[in-house]
Amino acid sequence: MLAEQDLKLVDALQAAPRASWSTLGETLGLGAVTAARRWDALVERGDAWLTAYAGGELTAQLALAFVEIDCEPGAALDLAAALAADVHVVTVECVAGPCDLLVHVVAPTLRQLGAHVQARVATVAGVARVRTTVSPRMFTEGSRWRVRAISPGQREALSTKQAKNRAPLRFDEADRALILALGVDARASAAALAAELGIGATTVRRRLDTLLGRGAVRVRCEIARSVSPAPVTVTLWLRVPPDKLETTARSLAMVPEVRMCAALSGAANLMLVVWLPSQHDAVALEGGLAAKLPWLEIIGRAVTLRSVKLMGRLLDAAGRGTGRVPLDFWAAVPVPEHGDRGVSRSGG
Repeated sequence: MLAEQDLKLVDALQAAPRASWSTLGETLGLGAVTAARRWDALVERGDAWLTAYAGGELTAQLALAFVEIDCEPGAALDLAAALAADVHVVTVECVAGPCDLLVHVVAPTLRQLGAHVQARVATVAGVARVRTTVSPRMFTEGSRWRVRAISPGQREALSTKQAKNRAPLRFDEADRALILALGVDARASAAALAAELGIGATTVRRRLDTLLGRGAVRVRCEIARSVSPAPVTVTLWLRVPPDKLETTARSLAMVPEVRMCAALSGAANLMLVVWLPSQHDAVALEGGLAAKLPWLEIIGRAVTLRSVKLMGRLLDAAGRGTGRVPLDFWAAVPVPEHGDRGVSRSGG
């Protein structure tokens, strides 16, 4: 596990990823130079990194699916690496459970999502079968997960309130370019972003404040699993009564171990991803969920054996960051013309 001071720095950056080094250093009892130096060392080792991507109301304009992949014998790692290079495949995990690989796919529209899974994901060498489940809603995701190394007072001092949504969010190619530039350097100043994009600094600052303030851009600080206090990932497929879906999901989103809670259009209507200290903690977690939400039924489980890609970040065998693939959710996906049967190995 990371040293306590490094865990506190990661936690502080999870609370305020774009706060100044002086603010972060003062909150943690470090100097600005020390805080920046420690962060640079973490990034250099691949132990931690920042990720920026579209979120909130922007995700309502996109299509998300979770794809379970059965692989030909011995093909899992090569297949995972090939899928990790795909801009629309944002997360790739080798798992022990109902499939060999579990991947998250995002595309501009549902039609393009289906085309990409059928024509690209399902046809990569080594794929034996795929099963695709669309997610109509994300209740919580990784940007809200915390290391929990700093005090509530320190977290409060770093927290900022999101702006209220008063009018529909305007989103154009300039905003897309701004989000992609943040993906390269999530702490870049408005002046640096303006110089890179060839847009006025005032315009960049105004659009950046709007996107960040409304949660339409998420910036999150990640930690390598091998140095994390919660190195084990478990995915649960849940079934709850439809009239209890909303309240159940909101309750689950408040559980500290939960990284993601998403609605599903399938036999399971919720997917839950949790980060735990060990695989043995899954038993106690499930028992606690059953006691608190007795109508909840767990119908599937998977334990991550290796994370190959996490929200655009390429990972080594220890889960350390080694590179990145741009999170360009809006990249075009060729859709076959009507009547083009294409190639499919989908199992549904």
